[in-house]
Amino acid sequence: MKIEILGTGCPKCKQTLANVEKAVKDLGVDAEIVKVEKIQDIMNYGVMITPALAINGEVKVAGKIPSPEQIAEWIKQVS
Repeated sequence: MKIEILGTGCPKCKQTLANVEKAVKDLGVDAEIVKVEKIQDIMNYGVMITPALAINGEVKVAGKIPSPEQIAEWIKQVS
C-alpha cells in the first residue's frame, strides 16, 4: 500500500503526515508513506488545495487534515 501526503511542507501537511503515521502504526499495516511536495506533481493528481492524501493513487481528501481514525478507515477499505 502506498500512502501519499500531497503538500509543500506547511504545518497542516506535517500534521497530516503525523496522523498517517499514527493510523498505520495503530493498524499494524505495511505501508509506504511518501511526501509529494512539488507543485506540478500535486497538480497531476487534480489537487488544487493542500494538504491532500492519496492511497494507492486515489485522492481521499484535499484541503483539510484527516483524523487518524478517518485515515484508518480508508486504509481498512483498501487492505
